Amino acid sequence: MRIEDAAASTDGDAEDCGCAPTKREQRLFASPVNRRSALGIGALSVVSFSALFGGIAVAPAFAASYPSWDDVERAKANEASKAAEIQRIQGLIQNLADDVARKQAAAEKAADEFYVAQQEYFDAAYRADTLQEQADEQAKLAVDAADKAGRVAAQLYRNGGDDTSMELFFSGSAGTADDLLARLGTMDKLLERNQSVYADAVTARDSAQSLSDQAELQRVERDRLQKIAEDKMVAAQAAADAAQAALDEQEARKITLDAQLAALQDTTAKTIADYKEGERIRKEAERKAREEAARKAREEAERIAAAKAAAEKAAAEAAANSGGGGSSGGGGSSSGGSGGSTASSGWARPSSGGRTSGYGPRYVQCGAGFCASGFHRGVDLAAGCSAGIYAAHSGTVDYAGYNGGYGNYIRIQHGNGLATGYAHIRYGGIFVSRGQKVRAGQLIASEGNTGNSLGCHLHFETYVNGSPVNPINFMAARGVSV
Repeated sequence: MRIEDAAASTDGDAEDCGCAPTKREQRLFASPVNRRSALGIGALSVVSFSALFGGIAVAPAFAASYPSWDDVERAKANEASKAAEIQRIQGLIQNLADDVARKQAAAEKAADEFYVAQQEYFDAAYRADTLQEQADEQAKLAVDAADKAGRVAAQLYRNGGDDTSMELFFSGSAGTADDLLARLGTMDKLLERNQSVYADAVTARDSAQSLSDQAELQRVERDRLQKIAEDKMVAAQAAADAAQAALDEQEARKITLDAQLAALQDTTAKTIADYKEGERIRKEAERKAREEAARKAREEAERIAAAKAAAEKAAAEAAANSGGGGSSGGGGSSSGGSGGSTASSGWARPSSGGRTSGYGPRYVQCGAGFCASGFHRGVDLAAGCSAGIYAAHSGTVDYAGYNGGYGNYIRIQHGNGLATGYAHIRYGGIFVSRGQKVRAGQLIASEGNTGNSLGCHLHFETYVNGSPVNPINFMAARGVSV
């Protein structure tokens, strides 16, 4: 079945399709940006609170005053103080959870608004281009019709004016009235034909002007919508950052608060010193685990780099031996290639998967609660759930996070008005962050089924001055087949 992008979906079957992060990836890519994937999942225990208070600005959780272990120890000595401290800590824990849920809901809403604005901009850009193409075609017809009218006029009046042109009919071998009438009849037909050609030229000219005016108005609308989309993108990224900060705050605070609450509620002989020692041991274990994860990540990164270098060398040798290079893709499918392999142009294939859906109009398929778009603005490459996604060219990440129907999405700016987009990334599968510099062929994400998707794949888009263009042609012009 062909993999499609669509118009509204969830990713509830991510585990069934194998989209969850592998243990190796969790170790390799353990960083704060990975937890950004919590957006869209939310804190289920407080969804009702988020729905009720999602539009109310609340002071961030980290502005609260948190108890120290000395506070807990003093409160434990007095029942009234202990009860008050228990209530306070329970409130702090709930506030943390509420703050996370509220900001995740706000981030998801902002990301959905970004997606809608982005698609409206893309639609306007497409309409502007289509109207301009129609205007150019009518202008060409007008020029052709005018040229044709000119040729007919030249044939009629090549001797200079109406009087002299009559010599055409009264000279020569017109020895009979029939001959003369035949020549006059030919002149009348030429005059009629010239009037018709002239009328066609005027009609085409007027149509071209009307279409050109419409195209100009549509370009103004396109530029307006582009500004809105960019503003929505900034807002969505800011909301995602706020949600991530709230999640980090919750994770940093909750373990200690839980331990303090347990100490206050404990009726056994277990002492606060035991809890504090447990905290010390836990933090030491976490430190060692981080160091071990960092060591393994370095080793894995070195292994990946070595394997990639070997693959590139083998591909170069194979190309040299065969005496030819890769061919540009066309039509509905391609056999794929080495993901991340970089051409001499400096552009790289973003996935090792084969093409499952091309650019342009397509058959609309429907899934659970959504239908695929009738016009596909990218190319789908399917290498399998959790397969690597690579930067198509060096540049700067200007968006990395949830984006409505695209699911988890990355956009990279490459300079000179060129950019690329990567959609349907799996939860936990974004390995870069906004503002990060990346190189061509760098591993930036892994394939998933988030957003409006009917199966694990990469939806890859290419942009020129912000507007989507056919990635097959775009990449082929840079020596890369997709």
